[in-house]
Amino acid sequence: MRTNYSLNISISIFFLLLIVITSSFTFYGCSGCSRSGLRSQMTQKQQLQSNVKKSFRSSGTNIVKMAKQNGVYQIPVNINGFPMYFIFDTGASLISISATEAIFLYKQGKLSSEDVLGKSNFIDANGVVSEGTIIVLRQVKIGNKVLTNVEASVVNNLSAPLLIGQSAMEKFGKISIDYSKNEISFE
Repeated sequence: MRTNYSLNISISIFFLLLIVITSSFTFYGCSGCSRSGLRSQMTQKQQLQSNVKKSFRSSGTNIVKMAKQNGVYQIPVNINGFPMYFIFDTGASLISISATEAIFLYKQGKLSSEDVLGKSNFIDANGVVSEGTIIVLRQVKIGNKVLTNVEASVVNNLSAPLLIGQSAMEKFGKISIDYSKNEISFE
């Protein structure tokens, strides 16, 4: 009986993600940010590994190297144990991932139906309202700091950019950016 219950939950989350993918809503925000974190990950893999090695803790401060790509700054982030590259977006209320990343995390066992909280409407940078799915990320690791149970949105678009938003940033307290060194400090 328990196996049937788990199978039904797995099927439910698969169909929920399928609905998200096939939804008629689109994401129109952040012009110039059209690359998904997973799609561009292969070209950024060496840079990500390099930046993770350069991330360090100094006097209680977590310093992470930023990389500027296509006019925006990105930082390495581990989501539920999987490395991705996120745009640091102070205007985003939540961490945001595309349906592509959500499906990938689900297939890897890094996201389950228990992590899905429901649906919500979002307003992007251009004022367009779209529907998305709210999930809980069990672990968000930036540099050597780990956040747990962070709310995020799954955007109904396969190629939406990955955004680190306020749901993660507010948990750090003080954040400083040094553009001359391409570094972001979390305290």
